[in-house]
Amino acid sequence: MKHKGTVTIETERMILRRFLSEDVDAAFRNWTSDEKVTEFLRWQTHRDITVTERVIKDWMDHYQNPDYYQWAIVPKSIDEPIGTISVTDLDERTGKVHIGYCIGSKWWHSGFTSEAFSAIISFFFEEVGTGRIESMHDPENPNSGRVMKKCGLIYEGTLRKSDWSNRGIVDACMYGMLASDYFKNKEADF
Repeated sequence: MKHKGTVTIETERMILRRFLSEDVDAAFRNWTSDEKVTEFLRWQTHRDITVTERVIKDWMDHYQNPDYYQWAIVPKSIDEPIGTISVTDLDERTGKVHIGYCIGSKWWHSGFTSEAFSAIISFFFEEVGTGRIESMHDPENPNSGRVMKKCGLIYEGTLRKSDWSNRGIVDACMYGMLASDYFKNKEADF
């Protein structure tokens, strides 16, 4: 893979960019303090803005690494972050990236997550040279799976009791897309 780090990516309705220290208030207000957001995630709801501040500072500290990918999802209409999309696991040997995402519940069912995921799929296959993109979700959170399907990932199976979240030990529905799938579909679109 030819790593490029967290570069700014623009879509029709949003900017995907690095987090800034000025994003702390919006992040806390828009999703890190939202219990609906964290139900199916591994991190606890932030009860205090200082937790969000520490997390964003940690992300910012990692931006110097070319293989670090952590984007703020920023709709152009409000010009503040409503969530995040990132690489949660990266395997150089297989050329695989595992993607995780979350946005504030106020923006669920708006297409923002799918738009962000589609943009980074193109970035990883076309610019980084990734061989595989994968993501997974708790079967009790089917909306997350709909995002994966909408973005062209293929359901590969459910791994029983293979993950954990704020709900405990849970099953995980795995989705994936290979570079060959992506480029074949792209060719078919022309």
